[in-house]
Amino acid sequence: MTVQRCGWCSNDPLYIAYHDHEWGKPVKNEAQLFEMLCLEGQQAGLSWITVLKKREAYRELFFQYSIQDIAQFSDEYLAQCCLNARIIRHIGKLKAIRDNAIAWQTLKAQGIDPVQWLWDFVGDQTLVHNVENYKTAPAQTELSQQISSTLKKHGFKFVGPTIVYAFMQAVGMVNDHENDCHAK
Repeated sequence: MTVQRCGWCSNDPLYIAYHDHEWGKPVKNEAQLFEMLCLEGQQAGLSWITVLKKREAYRELFFQYSIQDIAQFSDEYLAQCCLNARIIRHIGKLKAIRDNAIAWQTLKAQGIDPVQWLWDFVGDQTLVHNVENYKTAPAQTELSQQISSTLKKHGFKFVGPTIVYAFMQAVGMVNDHENDCHAK
């Protein structure tokens, strides 16, 4: 029996595992949520499979997404990372990871739990959409525009509304699996 998956999921085993076990599943673990926010920013202008193939290298270079450690990264360390072909070598995107760690810490210093703060945008529940075909799913929504704007006001980088919507899909704030997908 063939397992029905979303049309965007290729036959790549890495993509299949991501689709079946991660995409659209609610994430409320701080490090995982932060990782996905950063990785979605790395995707800008690229395919998600490109990012997935480099994910382990990011985890190594960014200390398993230890927010405290990343916030302390120097420009020199990030420039050195930019020479590593195992990741996407874009200094602006790499600096955004550090800037996002600083912004995350700033929220916490203000008494805000960033995980709950993000989930509050969707009422702490996954928004389930009717998706006949992934090609008809939106690239952004009014809500992703609102979250993007709010994140930017708090110092986050590489968090435009399309990136934020992809993040929302990835961490299960939105369930955009196709209606006939086994993971719906």
